[in-house]
Amino acid sequence: MPKASLIISVFRKKEELGLIFRAIKQQTFKEFEVIVADDDSGNDMAGHVAELTGKYGIETRMVTHSFTGFGKNIILNKAIRESRSDYLIFIDGDCIPHRAFIEGHLRERGANTVLCGRRVMLGEKLSARLKEDAAVMGHGSISYFSLLGDMFSKPNPAYHTEEALSIKSRMLRRLRGTAITLSGCNFSLDRKLMEKINGFDEDYTGPGIGEDSDLEFRLRLAGAELRSVRNLAVLYHMYHPLTTENNSNWEHFHEVAQKTGTYFCKNGLIKTNEQAVKAIPEK
Repeated sequence: MPKASLIISVFRKKEELGLIFRAIKQQTFKEFEVIVADDDSGNDMAGHVAELTGKYGIETRMVTHSFTGFGKNIILNKAIRESRSDYLIFIDGDCIPHRAFIEGHLRERGANTVLCGRRVMLGEKLSARLKEDAAVMGHGSISYFSLLGDMFSKPNPAYHTEEALSIKSRMLRRLRGTAITLSGCNFSLDRKLMEKINGFDEDYTGPGIGEDSDLEFRLRLAGAELRSVRNLAVLYHMYHPLTTENNSNWEHFHEVAQKTGTYFCKNGLIKTNEQAVKAIPEK
């Protein structure tokens, strides 16, 4: 039985997924499964995942669906139901984990706790170079020292480069003193905690809010503690044009989550017409 499930949210971006698999192969912690949660990418994504699985010898399963529009929350819930571990780690399909990424999340794991990481924003040129190197190197290892050097020395290299520093000391990490927020591309929690709030709300119909802000709000209502793993679970985000958030998401968030004060969504891991669970902070 795996000790963690790494769930990768994917929509197209096959080259990025190849880089992620290369990084997964280098992980210092090995006892985990990979679940590729594909939001109807088409273009033979299943064949691509099978090829990567064979190339890198990584225990992988893929879940997908036929869906028109934004179905990220739907496929993430399906991935949770398919997972075999009691601990869930989430990343996006354009984010490359540092070799100690999974180790960092499991090191800080705690009861009723959500671990929240951040990401280094790689620039357009550096992202393109990584893709070119991947095509040339095949299944070779990612050099994180070389990546750090490029981030600090090349034009248009990266943003939020301070997030790339790997710091194991919890005391030193706390000196940053920044507010803790949940980012959908880098967080983890016990499966039971995700089941407590009924997973992702599938009524969100576009990107933004539904996969992070809403989740954070409901987890806090459910009495969960949010803890930072910045500079411990390091993640590198590949460049893409800025995604526009869906206005209807904000309307749903205000009307359903904030006004009702409920943490158990009705259209999540399970579907229910029963009255939503009110937030009762645990003492």
